[in-house]
Amino acid sequence: MIHALVLSFGQLLDPRVVRVFLKSIALTLVLFAVLAAGLWWGLHAAAARWGSWLATSTVTAALADVLAVLLMVFAWWLAFRAIAIAVVGIFADEVVEAVEAKHYPDAHASARAVPLGRSIAMGARSVLRLIAVNLLLLPVYILLLVTGVGTAIAFFLVNSWLLGRDLGDMVAARHLSRDQLPAWRKRTGARRFALGAVGTGVMLVPLLNLIGPILGAAMATHAYHLGKNA
Repeated sequence: MIHALVLSFGQLLDPRVVRVFLKSIALTLVLFAVLAAGLWWGLHAAAARWGSWLATSTVTAALADVLAVLLMVFAWWLAFRAIAIAVVGIFADEVVEAVEAKHYPDAHASARAVPLGRSIAMGARSVLRLIAVNLLLLPVYILLLVTGVGTAIAFFLVNSWLLGRDLGDMVAARHLSRDQLPAWRKRTGARRFALGAVGTGVMLVPLLNLIGPILGAAMATHAYHLGKNA
């Protein structure tokens, strides 16, 4: 996986990869802006309706602003990975094509382009799976708070598994039929978990997390093709 990471860093300045990065980061920021505006409006509406017990409307508005900021900081930390991967999933084929064209020309020649509709559907399923699994495990995360580090470790392990699946599917969808994917996932569980762990680690680093999804897609491409020869 280290080899895949090094190769992926080496192609980050490829014009095709840069274009995907710019498109994906712009769309991600737009989605967060919409989320922030909706959150701000919703909190102010709630404050205006149910905050009459406070002294003044100015106080309720100020509290709504503070709460909106706090929630957006939390959402950025928690949901950035979900939104970024979903967005990159829409453009992932371009990153995978660039990596395959440079390093795996034979595989690139025989690959099937993933239709935009399927890419969007895969991204949507990724977000829903992330939300559902983490909500399901929320009681476990809360119980592990008493350990000091247990919650962070559990969150990292769970989301490494989820990310490894998402990134792996981006590449495998170009080379395998839908019927072949389940068997491939079973065979490559450990390798995809390692991929997800590296990707999750990258996304925890400020600024570096902005290129995390693009880097992950490139790594997944190398991991898929190198794994076939392992």
